[in-house]
Amino acid sequence: MSNVSNTQQPGAAARLSDWMRNRSWALAMTVAIVITVGGLVILETARERIAAEYETALEARDVTVQLSTLASQLSRLSAHQSDFLLTKQDTSAQGFCATAGRVRQIEQQLSGFYRSGKADSAELASFTQIVALTEARIGAGAAALQRAASHPLDLSACGSASEANAADATLVDSTLTLLRDNEERRAQHALEASRADQRISTLCAAGLSALNIVLFILLFRNLGIQMDRQTRVQRQLITQQEELDQLVNERTRQLEALGWHLQAVSENEKTQLARELHDELGAILTASKMDVAWAHRKLKDSDPDISEKLKRALANLDQGIALKRRIIEDMRPTVLTNFGLVTALRTLADEAAQRNNWTLESHLPADDIQLDEQTEIALFRVAQESLTNAAKYARASKVSIALQVGDGQVALHIADNGVGIMPADLTRTHTHGLLGMRQRVAAHGGRFDIQRGVPNGTDIHVVMPSVSTATPSVDLPPSTPSRTSVQ
Repeated sequence: MSNVSNTQQPGAAARLSDWMRNRSWALAMTVAIVITVGGLVILETARERIAAEYETALEARDVTVQLSTLASQLSRLSAHQSDFLLTKQDTSAQGFCATAGRVRQIEQQLSGFYRSGKADSAELASFTQIVALTEARIGAGAAALQRAASHPLDLSACGSASEANAADATLVDSTLTLLRDNEERRAQHALEASRADQRISTLCAAGLSALNIVLFILLFRNLGIQMDRQTRVQRQLITQQEELDQLVNERTRQLEALGWHLQAVSENEKTQLARELHDELGAILTASKMDVAWAHRKLKDSDPDISEKLKRALANLDQGIALKRRIIEDMRPTVLTNFGLVTALRTLADEAAQRNNWTLESHLPADDIQLDEQTEIALFRVAQESLTNAAKYARASKVSIALQVGDGQVALHIADNGVGIMPADLTRTHTHGLLGMRQRVAAHGGRFDIQRGVPNGTDIHVVMPSVSTATPSVDLPPSTPSRTSVQ
């Protein structure tokens, strides 16, 4: 019996210890939550009170500034009156009326404050007295101007003429000084109250933080039990994460290959469509133009009305041929195929500069370079998209384009002095133009970088690996840059 009793006592002690550990954890968590919630309520209440006091201080400072501005405008009013009495110039009288209007505007703004109930009755009475004295002062000034003028003045903007005592100006100034002093005291009192509340809030936060630190120390004692369990779970998660990373990398490679394939298919379709438009539609439009031109020549003298219609038809056919040519050039630029990348970039930049009245600065190699076809197409499309974006959004007046080849790489740089790309646009995932350029460059193992210029504008840098068959390597800038200014 003694052995059984001794065996049961350690088991009961262990269960009691586990129960105490579990209860202490729950109790500590409950107390920590209560303290945290209570502290948040106290801090939020203090924050609202401090914010209200700051708003009161700011409002008082704003009223003080407006009262000072009103005093300054009244001084300017007297200055304009004195200037007119000395010079008899109508501009001084007009300045007097304009200053009177600004005085009334400031009084109207201050009236909203004094009549909102935030000021006491004495301050409201003082402000009302200032308004009345100011109106009398303006009226008296207008009457003085009329008497001193050699010809009638249009002072309707100043209001009706009246007489004011000489002591009115001193009374207005003293009353304004009194009101400013009251508002400054109110602002200072609000700031002192807010500082006191901040100190109290800081002490409360420090006390609550100390209590929470004590509770967290007790809680951390129980974390050791869970560390081993979390370590085992973490190892499993790491293994799963590695497997997931491998799967993501594989899917990424597949998507990149698919994106490159889609771009290649798109370029092939554009090439085929451009060829069909050139061969079929071009022939049709050219034949139609020849027939209409022949009919126009035949009917030019005999039937002027029909001849005029045919002349319009010829103009429409010319526009259609030009539109067909632009579409073909956009889909598959013939200058890139026939003359190479450098000539294509120069032609593209010159045409864009002419269309948009840009000043163009180009740093392109003097001789053409030979790159693989896909690299040339990718660089040309990036330049085409960049210039299109600059024309649509940048509102630029100057654009520069540069191309550098060397060390197995080709670098393209396009910059403008427009409004510049916004930082938020650099991380947006639905900007298809940027995504298309990034994908096109990344598919060839290149690097695409776009950033906001200094101080404004947009800079685009593209670096791609290349196997160049051109002999020389061109440094930036190769020579004196060529500039094309289209006004």
